[in-house]
Amino acid sequence: MKQRMKVRILSTTVVLLGSLFFSGNVFAHCDTMAGPVVNAAQEALRTRNVNLVLIWVHENDEAEVEKSFRQTLAVRRLNRQARELADKYFFETVVRLHRVAEGEPYTGLKPLGTDLGPVIPLADKSLAAGSADELLKLFPAAAHANIQARFQETLKRRQFKSDDVQAGRVYVKAYITFMHYVEELHEHKAEETKI
Repeated sequence: MKQRMKVRILSTTVVLLGSLFFSGNVFAHCDTMAGPVVNAAQEALRTRNVNLVLIWVHENDEAEVEKSFRQTLAVRRLNRQARELADKYFFETVVRLHRVAEGEPYTGLKPLGTDLGPVIPLADKSLAAGSADELLKLFPAAAHANIQARFQETLKRRQFKSDDVQAGRVYVKAYITFMHYVEELHEHKAEETKI
């Protein structure tokens, strides 16, 4: 009886610790104020072109995003406070829908300066520069070919017309696949070094 209780307590502890560890920043940079979804939403509002953010949500959610976009544009004209509130509402809407489409929970918008670890910022920086050289330094040589292939696929898909929502979604899929891959690979590497 005591042995069974110890096993149950240990199992519960492992599950709780695992959920705390994995609820951190794994696959979560899209829900930050500095993430690509909010950046796209900001650009959509600035240019008044909703297509720039539609690429980050599922096709079934377009109507909700378009409605939220129209409401935000209308309200943000009232005053500075209304603008800030309306913008936040729009950002939260698109990030929530994006996270749901990824099969991830939406736990709110994370502030600027959220620690994303070393991989995600460097991967974004590498994509902006068009070179994965700095990113590859974080990984063993055996992983370089797979990282480079996903990196090149993402770069290739990034070239699309801003009003081509379908091509944009193809890019987003490649981007997310690449980001998840390098983050998961880095997490796995970190776990191996702890052992």
